[in-house]
Amino acid sequence: MPTDRRRIVLFDLFGVIARHQRPGALEKMAARCGTATDAFTTAYWTHRPPYDAGRHTASAYWTDVLHALCRPTDADTIEELRLTDIDSWARVDDRMVTYVRELRDRAWVALLSNIPADHADAFLAAQPWLHDLDHVAFSGKIGAAKPDPAAFQHCVAALGAAPADFLFVDDREENIRAAQAIGMNGHVFNGQDNLAAAVDEWL
Repeated sequence: MPTDRRRIVLFDLFGVIARHQRPGALEKMAARCGTATDAFTTAYWTHRPPYDAGRHTASAYWTDVLHALCRPTDADTIEELRLTDIDSWARVDDRMVTYVRELRDRAWVALLSNIPADHADAFLAAQPWLHDLDHVAFSGKIGAAKPDPAAFQHCVAALGAAPADFLFVDDREENIRAAQAIGMNGHVFNGQDNLAAAVDEWL
């Protein structure tokens, strides 16, 4: 961990370091349920917030989704959907991973991601570089999801820092605004080159 300066770059995961959901994943899960993709997508996202924030287990989440679709909630179906869902979010941008790892030579580097607890466990197992970061905060583990101020305040407390010590990087403006509201600096991610320039200027 660098000790010569108090600068912390706090990264979002999906849409920044990791890819957004795999194309076709929602269609695949909808087909497994025997329902239309639009109906499945609505149920999938409507019931997602408490799952992301660690207030619902995977079983409770998928039970809610299947009930909304008037589909059976047997354990085998739930587990198949759960594993398909995890796999659909498993891709990373290798170039960004390299950038994040190299950035630790110049700043503290942390992660704040909206991700259910069981997805987080799978991501940690598959991506060992996460263990090298100065702090990793997954919404399903800390009980708060962006843009809830509590998610950002968790990182401030965990790193013993002040909000102004952080540059928060996310691809969603609403999350950047929430970080700025508690005193963090923010950068809306729209590509690695622009990010690198913004980080260089901030450091």
